[in-house]
Amino acid sequence: MFRLIRNLLRLLVIARTLARHNAIPEAFSDIAPGFTFLWRVVARKNVHGREGQRLAAALAELGPTFIKLGQMLSTRSDVVGERMAADLAELQDKLPPFPGAQARAIVEAELEQPIAALFASFDEVPVAAASIAQVHFAVTTEGEPVAVKVLRPNIERAFERDIDLFFWLAEWAQRVLPKLKRLKPVEVVDTFARTSRLEMDLRMEAAAASELRDNFAGDQTFLIPKVNWDRTAQRVLTLQRIVGFKVDEVEKIIAAGYDRDEILAKASASFFNQVFRDGFFHADLHPGNLFVIEDGNIAAVDFGIMGRLDRATRTYLADMLIGFLTGDYRRVAMVHFQAGYVPAHQSIELFTQACRAIGEPLQDKPLNEISVGRLLAQLFAVTEQFDMETQPQLLLLQKSMLTAEGVGRILNPSINMWELARPLIEDWMRENRGPEAQILDAGEAAVRTIRRLPMLVRDAERVATQIADAGLRLHPQTTRHLIESWNRRRTSDRVALWAIVALLAFLAVELARL
Repeated sequence: MFRLIRNLLRLLVIARTLARHNAIPEAFSDIAPGFTFLWRVVARKNVHGREGQRLAAALAELGPTFIKLGQMLSTRSDVVGERMAADLAELQDKLPPFPGAQARAIVEAELEQPIAALFASFDEVPVAAASIAQVHFAVTTEGEPVAVKVLRPNIERAFERDIDLFFWLAEWAQRVLPKLKRLKPVEVVDTFARTSRLEMDLRMEAAAASELRDNFAGDQTFLIPKVNWDRTAQRVLTLQRIVGFKVDEVEKIIAAGYDRDEILAKASASFFNQVFRDGFFHADLHPGNLFVIEDGNIAAVDFGIMGRLDRATRTYLADMLIGFLTGDYRRVAMVHFQAGYVPAHQSIELFTQACRAIGEPLQDKPLNEISVGRLLAQLFAVTEQFDMETQPQLLLLQKSMLTAEGVGRILNPSINMWELARPLIEDWMRENRGPEAQILDAGEAAVRTIRRLPMLVRDAERVATQIADAGLRLHPQTTRHLIESWNRRRTSDRVALWAIVALLAFLAVELARL
């Protein structure tokens, strides 16, 4: 009963805020026409802006959890639509800072030391205040300039209260409005809850920064600040301080004498390497998180939102993009079916036709006018008609691509970042989609098969023991079938072994040529 009353009271506050901003999405007209009509009666009429802009303003007023919800929804164009997703992507999480004395108290409690034992100086006034945390500049007792990120007081409690409300609303909506089931509201809330809980453990952000830094070790063009682990805990993160200009401070960049085209080339290469080379990418590289530092190099900050792509997904992306850019729409369709993204019962001919409808308008355009992020958004909108299940990692990548392309347009609107990264893309394709790579893939598959043999033998022994214990007898034909299957498996294993031998011989010959 307490949960019901608490959520109803909170719901009244939310409804009043949404009504003041006239922020109910038009999509609800089809799902809940009665509710939408009542809303139109009470909502304020003289509010300007698109529905996505009005919703973003309402979420910003409702506080940190709703700001994060809006930012998460901006990656789900399949749920809110492409236009609203773009509007929500502009949602800023700048909030009034909490007192510096509270920040100092949190640092001391988390690190279990007085502030004077940790820092020679600690600025009381934060340099940035976001929805979940704020950042203070400091200097360690060893004389290292650092940035200290501190979680807001009681943010976890406020977050859990709102998350409980979101789950309650999602469960209630699915029962009352069956049409909402296609949007998977409970799953959306669950994804949001899991990612936000991780974001509120700053040790996880520290680990992400450390991994990304390792991936770019030796690359001076893309700097990731070093983590100060001795001054990092669940609610405190201390990083090497970055000194430079935000990437959208174009006048300052020009005044410093840096070449914007070179900066854009470095940004393109770093983003490509994150996505395709490493499969681990910064998923929130907006201008506020990207700095131009000494020698015109780039540095990134804020590692709370990161994305991962396995090799199979990266291969799918490469084949799909090449198919679109070359007009090979059959290839685009095939990779979707081969990856299992589009169910086998769908028509590949119709899906090829749908891909052509997306790709043909691109064929007469120069590469610098093509937005890969927008291309992916159109593709995901079409694939929904073919029962393609939502791929969260691809939606996050699509949002990241749009953000990266926006940074590129700030630096030089006449140059496309993908055009600058084209040599890297071609090299990656040769290394990962050429004959040598296919042989390596076959060898890896064979090794995986052989590694599974002991497990298969153990499973067979276990089943045989259970059959014997149960006093069951196998029919002669069943026994013959099992023996034949075992022989075929042994034959495939011998083929796998010979494939490995051939692979080793091929590699030996290639090494001898070097």
